[in-house]
Parts: sequence; structure tokens; C-alpha cells
Amino acid sequence: QVQLVESGGGLVQSGGSLRLSCEASGRIFSFNEMNWYRQGPGKQRELVAAFTNGGTTNYADSVKGRFTIFKDNAKNTFYLQMSSLKPEDTAVYTCNALVLLDEGGFTDGSTWHGWGKGTLVTVSS
Repeated sequence: QVQLVESGGGLVQSGGSLRLSCEASGRIFSFNEMNWYRQGPGKQRELVAAFTNGGTTNYADSVKGRFTIFKDNAKNTFYLQMSSLKPEDTAVYTCNALVLLDEGGFTDGSTWHGWGKGTLVTVSS
């Protein structure tokens, strides 16, 4: 019903920047939630940044002031701008969304919740 595809990962030096994209396609009426998670080597998956339909953004303490989540509604895409990257930011970054499904130009309240496949970010020291 909905697919999420991440892009923008890669290798960057410490202090550098990257912008990750999560492009959604399918029966999308609107986004209720847009989230970025990450899982580093030997670590549990953690929520990095979240964007709610109400416009609220939340960030993990470890990335506050360095990462920004934002969206382009026209492109059904949301982004994670990462700056001042550190080696400990090395992880697979995965987007996650809660979508209100399009039932032919309207919504009946049906939702879809799912994940992309992830993109690897490696920060070298």
C-alpha cells in the first residue's frame, strides 16, 4: 500500500554533514507521523528524530542541535539533515511512518505503519 525508500547515506568524515531522504509512495492521504531511527554496531535501535502531524518535532538528546527532521509534502518525502557528525553517529538509519491511506481522494481513517529498508551512514574519525 505504501513504500518507504531511504537514500543519502554514505561515508563522511567527522564534523561533516549528510542529508538523508525518505521517499514515500503509494496510497498516501497524509502523514500522521514521520520518524528516523538508527541502529549502530552492537547497539539497540533508537529513535533519532520524530515529526508529528501536529508539527511537533522531537529529537534524541544525542543529536539535538545537530540533526533536523523536515518534510516536503508535495514530494511525499521527509528528510534528516545531519551536521557535525561524530563517529558514534555511525549506524543504519531507517525511516518509519504512520500514513493515513488515500481511499480515492478521501480518507476513512485507515492507516498504514511501516519501515524503509535503511541506509548506512559511516562517520570516520
